[in-house]
Amino acid sequence: MSQESDKHNNPLHELYPFLHGEKKDTESENAALLESIKQKSQHSLDIKQQFFTDNAQALIEAAHAVANVYHNKGRIFTMGNGGSSCDAAHLAVEFQHPVTAGRPALPAMNLCIDTAMISAVSNDLGVRHIFVRQLAAHAQSKDAVVGFSTSGNSENLMEGYRKARELKMTTIGFAGGDGGAMKSSNLLDHCLVVETDSIHRVQEVHVTCYHILWDLVHTLLADQRGRFAENKPCNNEEKPS
Repeated sequence: MSQESDKHNNPLHELYPFLHGEKKDTESENAALLESIKQKSQHSLDIKQQFFTDNAQALIEAAHAVANVYHNKGRIFTMGNGGSSCDAAHLAVEFQHPVTAGRPALPAMNLCIDTAMISAVSNDLGVRHIFVRQLAAHAQSKDAVVGFSTSGNSENLMEGYRKARELKMTTIGFAGGDGGAMKSSNLLDHCLVVETDSIHRVQEVHVTCYHILWDLVHTLLADQRGRFAENKPCNNEEKPS
């Protein structure tokens, strides 16, 4: 292939002309950047569409599980590493501080937030124990733990799920790729997997997914809003299934 032909067929040529011994052309660079945006945004939309086509019912089932936790006066714990720790924090805030008028605040604890606890456990026992120790201290069988991992193989999350299973908690996970250990371990009651190797696309779907999850949970609990708002004890009404 000639250099001129390669220039027209490879958008990266315009973004990195110095690799080919040429000077940067501003107009060509902008056109290549626009094409890059087009391709990335389309890829994101395609991955989202495929995920929700394949996992809509699984998401409803996870929402029922979280609704049951709140019906039973439990709470959710969230966990993740790096960018996924931001998703853990985001989900916990969504439940604690609902942005839709009329929806009650629901208890959620982000296990990634206590730097003193995390650094103490990491220093004394190792990073793999940072979620285990917190669950051991705070969690009960009526609670749920929700974890985020783009690979599905985060060791500290898996240790957290083992502790959660020992405590008879509800276990929910958001993963990427093939789901990794989160999918294959049988430690999770609900595992939602975004089947792509792109970390960015996985995280983009995770955000959309837990926003929808939050909305579904509140929809399932809509007839109990008064009890949650007034912190009344559970009655004998039928639980969401």
